[in-house]
Amino acid sequence: MNLIFAALFMAPLLGGPNVTLADEPGSSFMGEKTPWHGFDRYDFLMDETTFAITPFKAPAEEGSGVKAPPPGQRRCIVVVPKRAATGMPWSWRGCYWDHQPQTEIELLKRGFCIAYTSADATLKPGPQWDAWYKFLTEQHGLSRKPAFIGMSRGGEYAYIWATSHPDQVACIYADNPGGNYDILTKLGELARHDVPLLHVCGSLDPLLGKYSTPIENIYQQFGGRISVMIKEGGAHHPHSLRDPAPMADFIVQSVQATNPAPPAFTGGKCTKSSYYGLENLYRNFPEDGTFLTCRGPFFTASYDRYEFQIAGVRGDIRVIVPKVTAPGKPWVFRAGFVDRDAAADLGLLAKGFHIVVGPVSYDADGPLQTDWDACYNYLIAQGFSRKPVMEGAGQAAGEVYAWAMANPDKVCCIYAENPVMRSHLAKTQPLDNLAPLAKAGVPLLHVCGSLDPWLESQTQVVEKRYKELGGQISVIINQGEGHYPLAPKNSQPAIDFITKNASQ
Repeated sequence: MNLIFAALFMAPLLGGPNVTLADEPGSSFMGEKTPWHGFDRYDFLMDETTFAITPFKAPAEEGSGVKAPPPGQRRCIVVVPKRAATGMPWSWRGCYWDHQPQTEIELLKRGFCIAYTSADATLKPGPQWDAWYKFLTEQHGLSRKPAFIGMSRGGEYAYIWATSHPDQVACIYADNPGGNYDILTKLGELARHDVPLLHVCGSLDPLLGKYSTPIENIYQQFGGRISVMIKEGGAHHPHSLRDPAPMADFIVQSVQATNPAPPAFTGGKCTKSSYYGLENLYRNFPEDGTFLTCRGPFFTASYDRYEFQIAGVRGDIRVIVPKVTAPGKPWVFRAGFVDRDAAADLGLLAKGFHIVVGPVSYDADGPLQTDWDACYNYLIAQGFSRKPVMEGAGQAAGEVYAWAMANPDKVCCIYAENPVMRSHLAKTQPLDNLAPLAKAGVPLLHVCGSLDPWLESQTQVVEKRYKELGGQISVIINQGEGHYPLAPKNSQPAIDFITKNASQ
């Protein structure tokens, strides 16, 4: 593995691939074994009607491959490691046995079993797959959560079985995967069970735009963890990478992952998802003779997001939790969905801030003062700082301004992106009620596009009035930009402004 890529993986995988080895796994399998890339292979036949599984000796002419099964039968294969890792982890491939097997060989070296059952254009996942899973887990003690490896149609088949059994999957590594509409509609179940996904695709493969990218986009919006590696100039073939370490590391990390208890502030009853950015990393892979675009939580920081309710408040509270909380437990109190390009929020998470999205009821036109007051009081009782950062983009900025104006002594600063100073929460609209903030000495920062149609009537009016009131305000104008993108290309000034004022 090249040094750049090794450095990329070092932080998330310290101790990851060093699995603990347990008993010899082959002792429970009956039948004559044959060699497969230096490991013991056991073959079986499954009756498609009765699902009976019996030992079968692979013909010598098959070598390390496998031929089509006899009518009414399915071929099944297990290859066992020299010593099994703790928990008896295993990977499951559907379609194309022995094609680009380097990841599976690497997994065998790390103590995984690997398994296969016949699959092709006509032999799709069905009750035969369920019988094979039951055979391996109940009769032979393999983990109840296999890792899936699927190439092309095999990727589609992995998703077919996994979306129907989301609680029985450790992860999916899909290589130039196929797909179908039904899979796209069921991805939410995989995200709800926090199943991590990894796609490796060629940039010229038609399936990249047809299935891989739609799966990526949908899964991200559901809060699921999906990472992608896009091979520059690659088509549908060759599959995989010459160095299997990235895929094997991903699988080992996913299998070994634990699910920590939710933070105390959630009350224990919550929905968990993941939040991460859209940053692309362009990395050289000299063994494959090209660069790969890498993105997603396997390559960048990913944060836990919790959605919960508190008594007496209409609407959910959403909190994104940093890896390490900064002293004083600083937090951002904001309105509106935190999108993947919220660069300032990503920067603040890295510095130990919690990001809190205030509740909005489904039966109201916007935030309600009483709900936001209750949310604030609940969180400071849980140890959150008494002076949060108020943040919003567009008219969401108007809503946080309104709450801050009603509570000027409870705010450390306000950061707004292309703000629209209108509010459903406020009795007096924010443009006409800046005095309480100026009197309390609350510093303001606006970042706006020079072509934003709201710039003149909103930010420039706020700037003039706030300075006349003796308040401190800074305005950053991005030349040539309109209302979008809301997040500035350079978020560092906003991060510096917020961290400075939060520390005071």
